[in-house]
Amino acid sequence: MEKRQELYKGKAKTVYATDDPAYLIMHYRDDVSAFDGVKLAKLDKKGETNNKINAYVMAKLSAAGVATHFVRLLNERESLVKAMKMIPVECVVRNVCAGSMAKRYGIAEGTRLPEPIFEFFLKSDALHDPLVNDDHIRVLGWASVDEIAQMKTLTHRVNAVLKPLFADAGIDLVDYKLEFGHPVADPDGPLVLGDEFTPDGCRLWDAKTGEKLDKDRFRRDLGSVIEHYREVGSRIGAPL
Repeated sequence: MEKRQELYKGKAKTVYATDDPAYLIMHYRDDVSAFDGVKLAKLDKKGETNNKINAYVMAKLSAAGVATHFVRLLNERESLVKAMKMIPVECVVRNVCAGSMAKRYGIAEGTRLPEPIFEFFLKSDALHDPLVNDDHIRVLGWASVDEIAQMKTLTHRVNAVLKPLFADAGIDLVDYKLEFGHPVADPDGPLVLGDEFTPDGCRLWDAKTGEKLDKDRFRRDLGSVIEHYREVGSRIGAPL
């Protein structure tokens, strides 16, 4: 697979074209950001750590029957993925109240929820990813009724796989975001999980101590960010 021109540079990843339009190369950089890009830094080994954690998690999901865009690891920092047309909303599952949910509703952070809560957010840094509902998504044309239903079903299936995976490692999967789309090679087919699953996009707490193991360490200036990312990878069994 030949790597070609840069197509997109996000906050932490760069996407490149290949000689096959159905596939892209996703390059994980050492950049880390928070608060919609207001707080920025570079952390040694972040790119390779996230690349390997994501590959491991995507393989677990694929083995459990959740279709993903991930194809294979190429090297320390790069993975081959299917080219996708993404739906511009983020799917968030909350198993424990934290972050924006705690602030929004005045609920103590760490409150355990009797069942997972699902939320949609519009993917827009400029608008600070506002909370949206099914009607916004349908009426404004971001996704169809069927796609909305698929996103909810797939997100709960991911939760059913990953929550026990992290629990077995002594980690609470507090919340996380997912993004879905259609492979360009199959635009009319079912939705596929895209983007990534790394400590950048979820909250992970030590089940015994409550210690934060995710990007909140960067957001809240707790230090030792990559050391804790790598601890997460090691504890779930990812080969780092």
